[in-house]
Amino acid sequence: MILLAKMGSSPSCGLSLVMERFRKTEDCPSSEKLLSFQSGEPDPATSGDVRRHLMSCEFCAAEVEMYGLYPPGEEKVTVDKIPEPLYELAEALLQNRRDLAPLYRLVKDDD
Repeated sequence: MILLAKMGSSPSCGLSLVMERFRKTEDCPSSEKLLSFQSGEPDPATSGDVRRHLMSCEFCAAEVEMYGLYPPGEEKVTVDKIPEPLYELAEALLQNRRDLAPLYRLVKDDD
């Protein structure tokens, strides 16, 4: 497997390194631009930039492939505002903070 060859003798360590890099970065086009590109509706000026980016970004290439396999429907979705304690908890978890105050506030609000 090519991925394992690149990772060396420790697949579990190398896999976490690969997965750590498999994400959107500041240089990635927005999901809306990628969806538009996949749908064949991009702005001609943007199309070349997206195409070049897809050659070097596996994450965005996978996102475009996903849109091809599972095109979004016409269904309109309403977005509810996330409760502030839940948002704070998600932020804390994503930033690997051990602050449990948002969790306690969220549980307290449910009582």
